Amino acid sequence: MDIVQIPTYLIDEDTDQPRYQFDEDSLQELMNSIAELGLLSPIKVRTTKDGRYKIIYGNRRYKACSTLGKPTIPCIVSDVTDELEIYLEQIAENLTREGFSPIEEADAFNKLLKDPKFSSSTKYLSSKLGKPESYIKNKCDLLKFSNAVKKLIVAGTEIKMDKLTELQVLPLKDLPIEYRDSLALMVARDELSVSDVKKIAKLFKDKDISDNTKTKLLYKSGYELIETWSVFEQNRVERSKQAESKTTIKVDKSEKLTPKQTPTDENTIPVPSSIPSAIELNPEPDKKTDIEPLHKISVQTGTEAVTEVLIDRTLQRLLSTLPSYSPLSDEVLRSYADIFENDRESFHASVKLLVDNLEKHLEQWKKVQELTQDQIAASGANVN
Repeated sequence: MDIVQIPTYLIDEDTDQPRYQFDEDSLQELMNSIAELGLLSPIKVRTTKDGRYKIIYGNRRYKACSTLGKPTIPCIVSDVTDELEIYLEQIAENLTREGFSPIEEADAFNKLLKDPKFSSSTKYLSSKLGKPESYIKNKCDLLKFSNAVKKLIVAGTEIKMDKLTELQVLPLKDLPIEYRDSLALMVARDELSVSDVKKIAKLFKDKDISDNTKTKLLYKSGYELIETWSVFEQNRVERSKQAESKTTIKVDKSEKLTPKQTPTDENTIPVPSSIPSAIELNPEPDKKTDIEPLHKISVQTGTEAVTEVLIDRTLQRLLSTLPSYSPLSDEVLRSYADIFENDRESFHASVKLLVDNLEKHLEQWKKVQELTQDQIAASGANVN
């Protein structure tokens, strides 16, 4: 392909080209190189009707040469006239160059897809540029963010303060606009990792959290939001466990109501189906019966029979499941504030259920305590 020297004053920039951001430091470095070694790579131009030339690619090199006062610039003259082909060539060339920003890419792809002059498809661009369709779609999704966010988005994967990588912002792209931009700016400020951003995005996508609560969460820092997400996930696990526990209890009760075949194994404890649910604490001493008193059962183990008192067995079972008392710490009490508004009604109901059950237990066992004290006092009086 022939390279010709064209007077600088006959060359015009293409104001519609994909690349429009030029780093001043980088441009100065290029000028220093051209001043010392000359322009090593020619720019590409096309002819226009008025005998002038318009740049296809090489705007940065043209700027450097023009600033240095170069009278001519080495050029490759193209005879392509199709606007779509020219724009695709400009994109392809810039994709190989350092400094082509993600937002410049996004604007270029969006222009090809939305501009009636091109009316391209994602599939067509993918085939022409050698990029996956998902690559093109993700780039276009960056345009959902406000200008304040877009100007922070840079190429690469290194996380820096007040800068955003594509991987950092993409998890937020589908959030409502009232959350999306504020969270993106917070991510840039707090230098959050991609995994942390995904957690925050999950928190704000959760339909169980009210919009009012989500708005309040925007006032938290990134690290506080991660802590909130952790608490929320723990609460979710606990609720899931409680639901499973309730289901298990229902199944157990259902099984107990199902008639069972009398066991025949000599080591199996026979449970009479006629035992009432109430515990008979003081059976009449003169009452004659052919079976064991209802407040006792006989357990056959090998050749030895052991009589077990039902109320004592009930007491021991309760003591084994009831934890020792320890006061709730201030930290535990303060954690109530971390419960989301939609979950507080369920939490209050659980507390009420616990208190009601404890009060019923307390009332019943106080009666047992009074009964046993009376019997102990009566036994002592008889001995005296």
